[in-house]
Amino acid sequence: MAPPVVIHDTTIVTGDHAGTILYDAALAVEGRRIIALGPSAEVLARYASATRVDGRGRAVLPGFANAHTHLPRVLARGIYEDLSPSHTPPFTGGLAPLPLPRLTDDEERVMALLGALEAIRSGTTLVLEEGAGIADYAVGLLDSGLRLLVCERAWDRAGAAIGQGGAFEIDAARAETSLARITDLHKRWNGKGDGRVRVGLAAWAPELCSPELLARLRRLQADLDVIATVHLNQIWGEVAAVREQRGVLPTEYLANVGFLSNRLVAAHCRCMTPEEERILGGVGVAVAVNSAIAARRGLAARVHELEQAGCLIALGTDNMAEDMVEVVRTALFMERVRRQDGRQPTPEQALGWATRNGYRALGITDGGWLAEGNLADLIVIDLRKPHLTPALRVVSDFVHQGQASDVEAVMVDGRFIMRDGRVQTLDERAIVAEAERIARAAWGRLFKERPELPRPPGLDLRPS
Repeated sequence: MAPPVVIHDTTIVTGDHAGTILYDAALAVEGRRIIALGPSAEVLARYASATRVDGRGRAVLPGFANAHTHLPRVLARGIYEDLSPSHTPPFTGGLAPLPLPRLTDDEERVMALLGALEAIRSGTTLVLEEGAGIADYAVGLLDSGLRLLVCERAWDRAGAAIGQGGAFEIDAARAETSLARITDLHKRWNGKGDGRVRVGLAAWAPELCSPELLARLRRLQADLDVIATVHLNQIWGEVAAVREQRGVLPTEYLANVGFLSNRLVAAHCRCMTPEEERILGGVGVAVAVNSAIAARRGLAARVHELEQAGCLIALGTDNMAEDMVEVVRTALFMERVRRQDGRQPTPEQALGWATRNGYRALGITDGGWLAEGNLADLIVIDLRKPHLTPALRVVSDFVHQGQASDVEAVMVDGRFIMRDGRVQTLDERAIVAEAERIARAAWGRLFKERPELPRPPGLDLRPS
């Protein structure tokens, strides 16, 4: 085994429940785990042969857990953010008036790696990736070095989109295909990377899943002993569609068919009633609040009410972006605006949503905060930046003023996957160049094939 690594003479934000911060401190890592925290002189003396990392002018924090994302959707960056559906009737199906361009499996892999690059650069160490056909890019995600919970998507409504009303026509073949993809992904990928990759399952959304499929997914979840996830109360069109189909609200529908559990991550939960919040909290459902995309859509989850009801609050990026630094700050700001309270929530609470709570929501009980024996998933931020100086209250300073570019190093499972501002696991230059080419070509093909589609203002499709 390699010698221990000690990050010394630094500020350590442990992220524990007490909000403990250690100054002039050191953190020692051996193998996959943290083996010591304490005063620098003591830790360095105890591990004299360790590889030393100078932490002066820096702070060590737990890495971020992104509890809900779709990595290849960075393809729609700069386009879908401004194309949200109506929040009032009449509702139309879909989250944007433009379809996503079709990609080959290799193109999908490149876009997923672009998302992974942004995730690493913004201090993410754990990702819940939800999508269809994850097996096509799973190898690339494994190589990124990120800790992963990959949740293959299932649905069985024919010819419909998110938030679309009308009759529910079951596509039995789609259901079988979806379930087969989940079991195959679990068989092939669960436990890969020395346990760094785990496989869960996803019901796409209530208006796209029949009661029969949801019941089968719940049984499969129990059989495989995995985390499940679902898009829930995402847009008002979803609420209207489920009420039309089932005569109840989306959360009531999931409760009635037995899909809710304390091993479910419900993404969004921003178009719901207080009673739905109480239903979720009563079961102990984790809620992935996707604050940045919610702000772009002009919506807001009632975070305080969800938390008071008993939900575990985590944070995610959802579509088009992977910057968890932005997500944490946006979650803080949106909730303060919604509550008209300039003090609550605190920066420490927001950081806990993105770290300790996120790890717990994704089923990892020995990570998300820095403690002896915990997984060595951590980030190092450079406090010597003009916008972070003076760093008198380091958590408030970083949550309010920090940028993704402040993240200098990222460690997952005791291994640096970014060091001195350079990603170690992926060819950043090649991925960025190829992703730019792919995206321009893909959107160009779409508008050439579908000239009737409205082009967003300022769209530039010239070859890179």
